[in-house]
Amino acid sequence: MSGLRIPLSGPDGSGTARATNLLAPNASPMTLDGTNTWVIGEPEARAVLVVDPGPDDEEHLLRVAGHLAGRRVEAILLTHGHEDHSGGARRFAEMTGAPVRALDPRHVLGDEGLRDGDVVTAGGVELRVVGTPGHSFDSLCFWLPGDGAMLTGDTILGRGTTVIAPDGDLADYLRSLDRLRASAEILAATALLPGHGPVLPDPIAALDGYIAHRRERLDQIRRARREGAKTPREIVKVVYAGLAEELWPAAEMSVRAQLAYLERL
Repeated sequence: MSGLRIPLSGPDGSGTARATNLLAPNASPMTLDGTNTWVIGEPEARAVLVVDPGPDDEEHLLRVAGHLAGRRVEAILLTHGHEDHSGGARRFAEMTGAPVRALDPRHVLGDEGLRDGDVVTAGGVELRVVGTPGHSFDSLCFWLPGDGAMLTGDTILGRGTTVIAPDGDLADYLRSLDRLRASAEILAATALLPGHGPVLPDPIAALDGYIAHRRERLDQIRRARREGAKTPREIVKVVYAGLAEELWPAAEMSVRAQLAYLERL
């Protein structure tokens, strides 16, 4: 397996021998540096896969198309259907003639969707689909065995932690983290390639950190409720003290997911 290539300048251009990140210009507190669009292919192959074309931003999509240098896009794959990952998929399909494959049929363009266990190939490179619901109901990861790397979408971020969106579920997410942790160990993964933020070159440490963080947050919410916090906003003010106010709505989403989880225990 080839070593990582991670430039000092940040996520744009980072990746592995078979995966290159082209960063979308949609940086925000929620998207970090922006959405990572991944071009997957053998270095000399004429066919590639594109994972998460990003938002419907013409300049970004033209940049991705230009980066291909005449190589054919065999398929456009979505880690999930949130707009910052999928918004440009239809337009990029028009540019390249490639189908769009996703778990959610609403985002599929062509004859095939995606499901856990599928294997997608292009020009000799292989991606294996791993179902990881939780951040959203349709979240997928993609295992790139040639590089020992897992593309994680929003299931694992390069910095910070993942919000459980309204179409997600914390119980599913915890199971997905456990599955990824076990897979990373069994497969001897060497990198996580996230949907936002930098490459993570120590998958086990990153996943252990995510799992520990979720357990700690649940304990903090239990304690906040015992001390009198009742509404999601009240819990955010206690548990997420110091968080910028512009991020409170996202924190409230996660709190609602955690409360729903605790109520089912």
